[in-house]
Amino acid sequence: MKHKILIADDDPGIRDIFNIVLAKAGYDIEVKDDANEIFKNKFRIPDLFLIDRLLSGVDGLDVCRHLKTNEQTQQIPVIMVSASPDIGVLAVKAGADDFVEKPFDLAYLLEVIERNIKNFKSGKHLRRVEDAQGH
Repeated sequence: MKHKILIADDDPGIRDIFNIVLAKAGYDIEVKDDANEIFKNKFRIPDLFLIDRLLSGVDGLDVCRHLKTNEQTQQIPVIMVSASPDIGVLAVKAGADDFVEKPFDLAYLLEVIERNIKNFKSGKHLRRVEDAQGH
């Protein structure tokens, strides 16, 4: 069964790259060019979210916070993508599971995606969240 990835990026060139590379890697892709449908929960529940930091006037970190406070999506890994040098700290503060800094190597992107999906499917992300909460 193909794993589903929801990509939110307002740059058509980046969306095309994500779409081509991830589809070729065997993923089922859903692409959003802004955050509106995500905030309205109008999407198929994926195995992973790949969210750009800057989305047409919306901060992708706010999208991440929305996903991590929504019961239906809070356990699904969110990977933030940004050219911002402080994306790592900001992503963690927003509740993201991982981040990729632009420009990125496609092999590294695929590695990060695969690791997060594997952890999600095996339940490792739940233990990490519980550990972080002191349980």
